[in-house]
Amino acid sequence: MRIILGVEYDGSAFFGWQWQEGGLRTVQDAVQKAASKVANHLVTVICTGRTDTGVHALEQVVHFDTQAVRSLRSWQMGINANLPDDVRVIWAQEAVGDFHARYSAIARFYRYIILNRPTRSALQRDRVTWCHHQLDVEKMHQAAQVLVGSHDFTSFRALKCQSVSPMRLMYFVEVYRQDEQIIMDISANAFLHHMVRNIAGVLMAIGTGDKPVAWTQELLACKNRQIGGVTASPHGLYLGGVYYPEKYGLPKHQIFNKLPANVQRFQHET
Repeated sequence: MRIILGVEYDGSAFFGWQWQEGGLRTVQDAVQKAASKVANHLVTVICTGRTDTGVHALEQVVHFDTQAVRSLRSWQMGINANLPDDVRVIWAQEAVGDFHARYSAIARFYRYIILNRPTRSALQRDRVTWCHHQLDVEKMHQAAQVLVGSHDFTSFRALKCQSVSPMRLMYFVEVYRQDEQIIMDISANAFLHHMVRNIAGVLMAIGTGDKPVAWTQELLACKNRQIGGVTASPHGLYLGGVYYPEKYGLPKHQIFNKLPANVQRFQHET
């Protein structure tokens, strides 16, 4: 049996998702230990996409295989009872057909939050990126639109990114203000290492007026990460949700209603 979990976590005190040698605290290790206790055997948890140190998740999707028979409520409640306070399973479901948390995904959604005010926040210090310069959200949104579509994102990925190809299909990028916060919602078929944080860094430079709106287009064209700007802090980054074909029957974040019609059609055909 394959069990699917929706997992929420505060990444502030974790060294990312991926299990690491040396006993470093990771989300994968926490979830695997908790699930293994409920299953009464060792399980390996596979995620949609690894998150870095300090990055959070509104909904990471994972799966694991087990021979143990438990109700979905027992999986959810039992795992939560064995998790630390900064990780929670928000739903559990049995997998249908050939479901795979990573390879079955059509789209990923990330949210990046910038606190745009003169002073830092005591309460949100690990959950937002702070920028004291006034940001022009209209320019940021305009600059982001050239990223939509299929592009070579070399200028926006980490120098040590291990992905074979820099090509990604960006479905939408929206930048908007909510009171003191500027929020970037971004969705693509997949993301390169540090891609969202590098895009956020570029848009913040444009928002402050340090760079022109046309800078994103210039960076796409030059395919050179070394001139691509500052990588923004991980603290404002959230894995927001994952979109799968409808046949798997998984919960769908409302943000995915903004996906282009061709993506909506694809999920019915897959």
